[in-house]
Amino acid sequence: MGRTARCPSCGAPVEFKSVASILAVCSFCQSTLVRDGKELANLGKMAELIEDRSPLQIGSEGRWKGVHFALIGRIQLRWEQGLWNEWHLLFDDGKSGWLSESGGEYVISEPVWHPQSWPKFTALQVGETLHVGTRPYTITNILSAECVAGAGELPFKVGAGYPAPVVDMRDEAGGFATLDYSDDAGKPLVFVGASVEFKSLAWNNLRQGIPIAEITAKARAFNCPSCAAPLSIRHEKIVSVGCPSCGAVIGTENENIQLLGRVSLDLKVEPTLPLGTRGKLRGEDAEVVGFMRRRMMVDKMNYRWSEYVLLGKDGRLLWLTEYLGHWNLARVLPRVPAFIGANFVVDGREYKHFQSYAAYVDYVVGEFPWKVKADEGAQVNDYVAPPRMLSRETTDSEVTFTLAEYIDREELRQAFKLNSGLRTPAGIYANQPNPHAPSNAKLWRWFFIFLILAALVHTVMLVRTPGALLNQSLEFVRGDDNDRLTDEFRLPRPVARLEVGLKTDISNDWVGLDFTLVNTDTGEAWEASRELSHYEGIAEGVDEDGRWTEHWTEGSRTDMVTFADVPAGKYVLSGDAEFGPTTRLVRTQVKVGQSAPRWSSLLLLLLGLLPFPIYTLLRSRSFEKKRWTESDHPPVDEKEDDVDSENDNESDN
Repeated sequence: MGRTARCPSCGAPVEFKSVASILAVCSFCQSTLVRDGKELANLGKMAELIEDRSPLQIGSEGRWKGVHFALIGRIQLRWEQGLWNEWHLLFDDGKSGWLSESGGEYVISEPVWHPQSWPKFTALQVGETLHVGTRPYTITNILSAECVAGAGELPFKVGAGYPAPVVDMRDEAGGFATLDYSDDAGKPLVFVGASVEFKSLAWNNLRQGIPIAEITAKARAFNCPSCAAPLSIRHEKIVSVGCPSCGAVIGTENENIQLLGRVSLDLKVEPTLPLGTRGKLRGEDAEVVGFMRRRMMVDKMNYRWSEYVLLGKDGRLLWLTEYLGHWNLARVLPRVPAFIGANFVVDGREYKHFQSYAAYVDYVVGEFPWKVKADEGAQVNDYVAPPRMLSRETTDSEVTFTLAEYIDREELRQAFKLNSGLRTPAGIYANQPNPHAPSNAKLWRWFFIFLILAALVHTVMLVRTPGALLNQSLEFVRGDDNDRLTDEFRLPRPVARLEVGLKTDISNDWVGLDFTLVNTDTGEAWEASRELSHYEGIAEGVDEDGRWTEHWTEGSRTDMVTFADVPAGKYVLSGDAEFGPTTRLVRTQVKVGQSAPRWSSLLLLLLGLLPFPIYTLLRSRSFEKKRWTESDHPPVDEKEDDVDSENDNESDN
């Protein structure tokens, strides 16, 4: 239950709603009051808060995880990139927490206690992993901030100029953690929470006349302090503006504007999408509010590309990048992707490292959500999973992950209703979709579907093919001119090919076999002949290794005769033999059966179709080879690798 006391300075009522609050700022006289038991001590006047047009105020109410809360205090902090607010929350269950409001992002966190030791603030680095309990977090921001002012109830003493060394961390699931070193450099306060959508908190009692940022929000106009050219900003997240007239870069974090620096007009570039261009991109209204030209250097060569700041739905900021006619739409990730091996994983998709480089700012014009500076540098690592690209951008105090998706120039032209076409893309971009991949995947899919269907049909035909119609042994004797007859067998239906397999015991001689297939019902006959020979022996000789022997064979004891277009009916086979010079008796196994489909025929058919998907596969791989040639991991040709190895060996010698 809250406690009300009188301000010792002006006598106005001051209420402490939370038992955790030890400091309150009188809303009438701005006196800073500290609660000490039943007494209030006056620490003097609190500095004025800087107007930042936040839609929140003390007394605003919302709901998080089903629990109602109210804003009871506020700390405004400043760092090199601007201002942000920390709102003290009181939940209906008596717990307190914090709502961080920075650059249009909102994070709710609660104080936690973990019995573990923490590194000193000066020992921490961006990108490092820390565990809060058993949960790993990645350091994304290291801020040496200071307090501008405070208001309402706060759980600790604070005042203008109060230092606030803060470390922000994120995890793979979108979780958020903060280490606050304000009170003790060795024992930080720990807060754990998550990033939240502003509208999801079901707000009441927001500030009147301060709308939540929309694309139609009224612009704030001012004049360039360098050349007096008219400028404006249209979004609460904008903290710097580039003047197109003189190249000045102006800080706009509050009502007072200041000159941050200047870019060279010699590097001025007319943006393909002029500032103020509006359109509907991927179903979302968007307006171009900023343009930046950046560069990287490789082998003493500068490569430049363009980046556009877009104001999207509900005040969200989007990015468009363009390099040699290749466009990407990008958004900042609110979480740290999972790092597995040497690659990142986002939503179950692996992103492979493509290149690393240092990026610098050449030219800016329009509005930006951070304080832009000429020649401002950042280390960038790009990871690709076409048509997407994940970029990790690191400075000394911050690491940011951006997820981009390749956009076809025709889609972009229609989205912004451009009268003229955009430039034709040159070369192959890091995450450009492989144009051959769809047709390659389609052909391989159809190839395997046909393979499965053909195998099933072939198997069914094999199963339906009847077994042997006749399997009988015949003996042919030299000098006996009588034909040998098989038993009668029945052919149930007409066949295109009737096969008669022959297996003899001929050895080192030859035999000629003549067969006649006779239909016993009609007398119709079909004739066929085969000559079989088989020879074998032992070869001997002497060479440099000594005496050797080798068994050799020639010819075959088996063969087959076929009869074409045989109708159904009853049949016998009549056979006669012509002997070689040494053979007197030949035993022949006769096996009659319907011709079955051969696996070799299926294999030949598939081999005939295989070149088509292989051709598209080679084209697709050629495209990928050209893509990765421009990366930090160019493909190495085997021949080149062998030459390099030989050169290395020669140099070693």
